[in-house]
Amino acid sequence: MRCVIARYPFDLTKTGVLALMKGVRPELVTGAAVTIGRTRYPVKQVGQIITRQDPRDFTAGEVVRAMTRLGFTCHDRPQGTPMGESGPALLSPLATASALLGGAGPMAV
Repeated sequence: MRCVIARYPFDLTKTGVLALMKGVRPELVTGAAVTIGRTRYPVKQVGQIITRQDPRDFTAGEVVRAMTRLGFTCHDRPQGTPMGESGPALLSPLATASALLGGAGPMAV
């Protein structure tokens, strides 16, 4: 599939992306992520590997669009991160357990 990332055209395939990402250790996911195989990678790390460009040269949205079109699952925020009123909320273990069990609701720490 042909896609444009950072104003450069790339011919990407799902098997090609899988081959490039094989054996790559994922960085800490703090924002948008893509699941490749059974591993969740930050989209900027994936973009850097598949394009061989500096991550500052492209946006996460460009990589998310390309990965979605290839059939990969993309995520807006890290797995298991609850959202508070002003973004991710920091929860105590007790509040997290309570929220998972249908308690009164998480309380930010």
